[in-house]
Amino acid sequence: MSEDSELERLKAKRLAEMQKNISTQNQPKPEPTEQKQEKPTLTPREIVATKLGFRADEVLQNAEAQFPNETKAVIGQLAQLISTGEFDETIDGGQLLSLFRTVGLNVRMNTKINVEQDGKFVSLSEKLHNKKSEEQ
Repeated sequence: MSEDSELERLKAKRLAEMQKNISTQNQPKPEPTEQKQEKPTLTPREIVATKLGFRADEVLQNAEAQFPNETKAVIGQLAQLISTGEFDETIDGGQLLSLFRTVGLNVRMNTKINVEQDGKFVSLSEKLHNKKSEEQ
């Protein structure tokens, strides 16, 4: 008989929990818009900047300087893809440069080639200049 009374007590406890859960589900929840209003809206560039990786910011700055209107359109589309969750990878500089070239924007990058000379790294132009000076 002790087991029957224990079982009845557990059933009553479970029933009370279920009724409590149902009553809390029926209560109106506070509006989440209050929290959204506190969060500032990000510009498309800021959204894209959250996904930029190694040297991608440098590529983006060059693109904005060379093709401001076209870059703004590309950033807008990319920000929309990121915001909707369709794109969530980190974009490195090479990938971003490839994207710009794919859409027809030949973004020029400043390149510098360093070589080792006497235990130090010097630019290739310096090395060639020094070599020319030594020959004269």
